[in-house]
Amino acid sequence: MQHRLNIRVFFFNAKTDYLPYYKNFTMTLNEDDRIQTMLGEIKKQNKDFAYPSEKLILKLNDLVVDGNETIGNVVKKLGTSLQVDPVLSYRSNHCLIINDEDFMKSYTLLAPYATEDDEAYYKSLYATHYASETFRFSHDYIGDAVLLLAHRMIENGSEYKEDILQAVSDPYDGLAACEYENNLFHAEDHTAAIEALNSMISHPNTSSFLDKMATKLSKKALCYFNKKSLEGVHIACYAGYTGILGHVHEKIIENHAKVIRFSREGKGCGRSLIGKQDNLAYLKAATTLLGALDAGAELLVVADIDDLAMFKKHFASIQKRIGREIPLPLISYETFLDLCEQSIETATV
Repeated sequence: MQHRLNIRVFFFNAKTDYLPYYKNFTMTLNEDDRIQTMLGEIKKQNKDFAYPSEKLILKLNDLVVDGNETIGNVVKKLGTSLQVDPVLSYRSNHCLIINDEDFMKSYTLLAPYATEDDEAYYKSLYATHYASETFRFSHDYIGDAVLLLAHRMIENGSEYKEDILQAVSDPYDGLAACEYENNLFHAEDHTAAIEALNSMISHPNTSSFLDKMATKLSKKALCYFNKKSLEGVHIACYAGYTGILGHVHEKIIENHAKVIRFSREGKGCGRSLIGKQDNLAYLKAATTLLGALDAGAELLVVADIDDLAMFKKHFASIQKRIGREIPLPLISYETFLDLCEQSIETATV
């Protein structure tokens, strides 16, 4: 079976370009062809394109994928409209070729306590390292891979447990900055390992008196939704990890409102970082809320009540962190359902 692909491709050459840019390509490939074949075809159509000859990983529609993945599997999961990016655009030297010195630099944190087997395991986590969600917000983050190695070494009974924990415990760019999310094409869930590491470490609470004052100001900063009907309202849903995004969208449509989509509707919002790395938590929360607002939302349904509580409690600090007001009413899933019922009652009167 063949697939006709529409591909948007990242271009950048550190020697000649000031900013990256994208070019569009179309091609027809067999489902058994590999991503590497697709990249080779792009190279044939544009000689300025470049990709690694070894350790070939890239982003397709924001997921990190290996160059040996088949086109059939890609189309099945992502469709035929694809965007090709380097795994970390800010590390690009030439299109998909990146400066990956940071990968082994992170390993040096644990190298004094590691065996040859540990090193081999770490090198197998190359894609996992570059799929780390925290890199979007902190370019100096040590990466998820070295945290997984630390957990493995401790679980295997390393005599250097305390040294290992200290090595990955930088308060800004270490374990405290990790809110694990799967960004791999083939899903991997390492949440349990990260949580186990966190349980071994006492994270200093970085909140201050000023933060506590900001919490009191949050009630004044929040916007409220005062309409009795949802009809015509532009509504987004922050579903996080709840899995109810599709259901909420159906209810929005049923109530003659407009569904607003945004990139972080199913990503982490920083809640697990509160008390460990507040500055990063506020940045992730602000990015999430602004993503909905800038997409055109007039109302944001927050599916998880704990996420909503975090947004509301720290709203003033979230706005301060991003340097913008966020005039977006936030409501719980339960309140949303109540509004749906009111809309139905209003429509039948």
